Amino acid sequence: MSNGFQFFDIVLFAMIAVFLILRLRSVLGRRDDDKGGAPGLFDKLINPNKKPGMDPGAADSNVIQINDAPLEAGPDATVSPLTPLGAGVAAISAADPGFDLKEFVSGARMAFEMILGAYASGDSAALKPLLGADVFANFDRSIRDREAANQTMEETLVSIRSVEAIEAELDGHEAQITVKFVSEQVHALFDKDGTVIEGDTNKVITVTDFWTFSRNTMARDPNWVLAATRSLD
Repeated sequence: MSNGFQFFDIVLFAMIAVFLILRLRSVLGRRDDDKGGAPGLFDKLINPNKKPGMDPGAADSNVIQINDAPLEAGPDATVSPLTPLGAGVAAISAADPGFDLKEFVSGARMAFEMILGAYASGDSAALKPLLGADVFANFDRSIRDREAANQTMEETLVSIRSVEAIEAELDGHEAQITVKFVSEQVHALFDKDGTVIEGDTNKVITVTDFWTFSRNTMARDPNWVLAATRSLD
């Protein structure tokens, strides 16, 4: 009789062990931001054409690899809270515990590449999920004006020399981070006959841009969008 109870105990413990293993796998296999919202912006930027089960290295063959840039202003997420940038980062991190400055700056760099390429090629559909409403309206209007004039743009991103988060703040629930990009580009605008009317296809220029990204920390959607742009000129 005791042997029967022992066998029952063994089966019961085995069933409990299987249940715990399956439960553990379900937790470890789920990202913290998987709450039914849209996929994260930076995930889409890393491999926007990735399909379920696709090899991570099988990216779009049209993507051109450019020189890596240093990720400045907090690559180790150790910005001093005594600085305005550090205070802003601390406030954002308090509102969104999953925020990581190093990952943000890395994602901002990819956003810079992707947005420049989509704007130059006139791809408004690719731009829309990456831009705030006002910025998208301006970009889309410029693209449509270019198409109406039968103009084409060539924008080659030769290298990104530096990427640096320089400002961060939390206004209510709205997080905003401004990133300084210093890049080398070749820019040219052609008329309908293929004549260069702006820029120079043989000249590499250094461009300094300041892009501000924003996100509502209360939203389930983890995406950051480009909310404002300015340059030194």
